[in-house]
Amino acid sequence: MTRDVYGLSASASNAEATRAFEHAVHGVAAHLPTTGVSLQAALSADPDHVPALALKGFANLILAKSELVETAAAALSSARGALARKDGGTADERILVQSLEAALAGHFGRAAEILDQGFADRPTTFLPFKLSHALRFMVGDAAGMLVASERAVAAIDSSHAAAGYLLGCHAFALEEHGRYREAMEVGQRAVTLAPDDSWGLHAVSHVHEMRGDTSAGIDWLENSRKAWSRCNNFSFHMAWHLGLLHLERGDHERVLQIYDDEVRPQQTDDFRDMANAISLLWRLEQSGLHVGDRWTDIAEIASRRRKDTALVFAVLHNLAALVAVGDWTGVADLVEALETRATGTDDQARIAAEIGVPMARVLAGLGAPADRQMLDRMVANLPKVGGSNAQRDFFVLALAKAVGNVGDTVGVSRIRSVRQRLKAEDRLFQSIQRADGLSLSA
Repeated sequence: MTRDVYGLSASASNAEATRAFEHAVHGVAAHLPTTGVSLQAALSADPDHVPALALKGFANLILAKSELVETAAAALSSARGALARKDGGTADERILVQSLEAALAGHFGRAAEILDQGFADRPTTFLPFKLSHALRFMVGDAAGMLVASERAVAAIDSSHAAAGYLLGCHAFALEEHGRYREAMEVGQRAVTLAPDDSWGLHAVSHVHEMRGDTSAGIDWLENSRKAWSRCNNFSFHMAWHLGLLHLERGDHERVLQIYDDEVRPQQTDDFRDMANAISLLWRLEQSGLHVGDRWTDIAEIASRRRKDTALVFAVLHNLAALVAVGDWTGVADLVEALETRATGTDDQARIAAEIGVPMARVLAGLGAPADRQMLDRMVANLPKVGGSNAQRDFFVLALAKAVGNVGDTVGVSRIRSVRQRLKAEDRLFQSIQRADGLSLSA
């Protein structure tokens, strides 16, 4: 049995595989573009490396593409076989495999609970902690993220190999709860301990954005560019935050430059890259800017994905792209697919039923919430879509616009009141109010 530098016990005895796997885990922590190469190196050195197989399964599921479920299932099958050949492996390995089983069944929340409970006596073991954090992020469980990060942070000191990365996750969980002063302090400490901790950098940028500290946020991201620009496609997301800050300044030409060069430099179909692009273009158009043909490639990808309901968060962004180009056949197909998904029993089916379908109807222009009770329910359920408060603000803005379009000034005021609990008033929300002929004092 071996224990890696991040605290995970494995039945592997191959030193080359162990080193490669540690590089892969560090890649997960720092969002490195070499993570996949390191993971494959670990499996090439030891095809029965159970943690590497589990990580491969989770990595494919987190990409939220229906065609990758088969790849994740194959990784799970291989991990089970490896455990059998190793007389059951280590307890850590068994927990990882059990969690992967739950995630593959569509129960991300349950998968995160298995990891948290299984490592309750060693909450700083980084890989299970980070996987739980990611799974809870995807199902909008900010409360669970905070509980887990508080437990981990209480058990670490600055000498822990993953101290900075654990603190970065804690900073993000604090920020998602509106605890901005604490999030800022913890995030800055995280980056001091681990300068390549892009998640910690990200958490601090969220604080600046939510507080409306535009200049400070731009300075923070520009001064840390050397770190986050080396990331995998997470660098596109960091650039998205930079674009949002410049949008609040009204510097539309700079936002378009950031979009072309850094948010959408590649025409990928990763749902996170798509969400960055779609929500930023939508905001630009709401700000009165013509974005040219920038919707074209995005809408083509969204059209190809119109039957894929693996992740409601991704579905809703794809829907917005189809609406933007007037692909009403694609819109109808996507809404129908989401309605079908809502009849299922897994996490995403529940999310589709509770908020996905109602929000899809709003985005598709099929009507604002029918009554005050429905509006309040939609606002309350929005966090279940997953993502961050900053990402979900796209849906909040779209909901406010739909409500304003039918002249419901009281409804817009209610949305504004909820939004202000987390985010400072900004010019985009004000422009939506003006476009709908609503009073800023509503």
